[in-house]
Amino acid sequence: MPELPEVETSCRGIAPHIVGRTLKQVIVRNNQLRWPIDERLAEILEARKLLELSRRGKYMLFRFKHGHLLMHLGMSGSVRVVEAATEPEKHDHVDFVFGLDTVLRFTDPRRFGAIVWTDQPTEEHKLIQHLGPEPLSEEFSADYLYQQTRKRKQAIKVLIMDSKVVVGVGNIYANESLFMSGIRPGRAAGRVTRAEIELLLLNIKKVLKKAIAQGGTTLKDFVGGDGKPGYFKQELNVYGRDGEPCLSCGTVLKSQRHVQRASVYCPVCQK
Repeated sequence: MPELPEVETSCRGIAPHIVGRTLKQVIVRNNQLRWPIDERLAEILEARKLLELSRRGKYMLFRFKHGHLLMHLGMSGSVRVVEAATEPEKHDHVDFVFGLDTVLRFTDPRRFGAIVWTDQPTEEHKLIQHLGPEPLSEEFSADYLYQQTRKRKQAIKVLIMDSKVVVGVGNIYANESLFMSGIRPGRAAGRVTRAEIELLLLNIKKVLKKAIAQGGTTLKDFVGGDGKPGYFKQELNVYGRDGEPCLSCGTVLKSQRHVQRASVYCPVCQK
């Protein structure tokens, strides 16, 4: 599933090609995504200039003068810039045509992604309004995270993956940051000490920044806005390595499940 670094990478990759340009045509080949695409989308967007492209959590926000297009990549989605002459493939569901040389193509094999138009402020939209702070912002601080964990019995990994607590710390990066902090993913959040919280916060920010710098993590389906895969997978310490030796101490890594997601950890390095 594309996570925050993959979405940020996509935004950075496509923004120089489309921001400031007028959208000439919207081609919807299949409107059955997570929610049906508005049948009026072409009417709403054609002949309008894209003013800005930003990100909130895992949502890409395309700002026009009269509203925003919210895009989510779902479990297997991607966007890339192609030429208009590039033939669409089976899962290329939507094209945003800015010119013969610039078509933003939305691809989603599993169709769990979303393309939603809104003319209300994005922070008031039902998909955005309950999101927690951005993990790389000052708002996501040690004080904030420590308070969120107090008297909480749920696993620390589950808590940091809760988008109402903090956005964008998906399964891959939760596993990695907990390993780097020496904290087992299943430990009750309320039993994580203040010092451990401070270290965890630093490692969440560190691992996300590194993943963004390297273009995200390609596991199966993800490609960035330039059509190229991400390379952070080469740096993974625990995710996807159940049964393999720990890179720090050589102990065989173990796995357990939290809310249907695999948590891989080292029984020696993580307490």
